[in-house]
Amino acid sequence: MKCILLHGLGQTPADWNNTVKNLDERFESNCPALFDWLQGTEFCYTNLYQGFEKYCDQFDAPLVLGGLSLGGILALQYAIEHSNKVQSLILMGTQFSMPKNLLKIQNIVFHFLPNRAFREMGASKKEIISLCNSMMPLDFTDDLEKIHCRTLILCGEKDKANYAASVHLKEKIATSELSVVCNAGHEINKDDPEKLSEIINTFLLQ
Repeated sequence: MKCILLHGLGQTPADWNNTVKNLDERFESNCPALFDWLQGTEFCYTNLYQGFEKYCDQFDAPLVLGGLSLGGILALQYAIEHSNKVQSLILMGTQFSMPKNLLKIQNIVFHFLPNRAFREMGASKKEIISLCNSMMPLDFTDDLEKIHCRTLILCGEKDKANYAASVHLKEKIATSELSVVCNAGHEINKDDPEKLSEIINTFLLQ
């Protein structure tokens, strides 16, 4: 079973390592570096999503897609537009309609961070801010009912900013279930990777 795990903004593929090592051996996990798809092109969400589509083209269906935050948004859109290729969907701390005020505040914080804080992400400060600005119009509210695959929605107990969105996703995706991960914040894959592995294994092996 091909399982693609997409990291969040501010993360790298290595942030999945402790989750992947505890996944069932029947899962073939891929953890791509999202910003590799933007090399040589404008840093915007449209180009990032198109890069993800091309990445998925190399695999035969069905796919298991899992994503945290930005990665969850990419997985969500792909499941809407390519439902025939997605077997299961795992959304972690994922928004479906971008909270514009939150993105604006995040960009203000980014402006004051040193450039070295962005190097590990594989992008510059200017590129990350450009990407965030391009995401503000995103709104998949009217498309959520197009998702028909089994869907697991996860939200960290301390991730108050994304809890309401997680509940709404559960209400709008008929084939979904919601689980709150105790003692975890937004970055579930870093806060409790062992528990995350256990939850994913249980969900996919049902």
